[in-house]
Amino acid sequence: MAVTVLDDRTALVLIDLQAGTLATPTRPYPAADVVARAAELADAFRAAGAPVVLVRMATSSDGADAAPGRSEAARLAGGRSRPYDLGPVVEPLTGHDGDVLVTKRTWGAFHGTDLDLHLRRRGVTQIVLGGIATSLGVESTARAAHEHGYHVTFAVDAMTDIDEDAHRHSVSYLFPLIGEPGTTKEILDLLARR
Repeated sequence: MAVTVLDDRTALVLIDLQAGTLATPTRPYPAADVVARAAELADAFRAAGAPVVLVRMATSSDGADAAPGRSEAARLAGGRSRPYDLGPVVEPLTGHDGDVLVTKRTWGAFHGTDLDLHLRRRGVTQIVLGGIATSLGVESTARAAHEHGYHVTFAVDAMTDIDEDAHRHSVSYLFPLIGEPGTTKEILDLLARR
């Protein structure tokens, strides 16, 4: 793993760092450690004048805007969409002027949101991703970012999963195919040299 470069217009995009995700046991990193690393990245991006995007997961109270389709999870829920809200984005990530808040209704942060519009209006060509869960929200967002033409960098120690094997598969197999995985320290070092 090695991150080679950060574009001049790189944004930090943090996925689902909400109260509900912190309540779930995660592997290989505890959620609190991921939030601490994400906050370190966010502070550095803000200091560099680079955009910080906080993505949260929530559906309407009637669940009507939740992702449709058949799945085992839907059958277990009685075949209906349910309201789903992971709660507020956690401290110390909230309350910073200039941060962009995006609410998504599906795993990925691009589908049905204004994320791409926010990034393009700011001239962003690259995103650094972190969050919970690696194999769900982070991976879905990464795939779409790649398909939208963004350079994608993964802060692999600023993300974690509910399943360690799923995390490992995303980080070691998929992420190198669509971007550059690296550590928070590597990304901070590159950011400081821009």
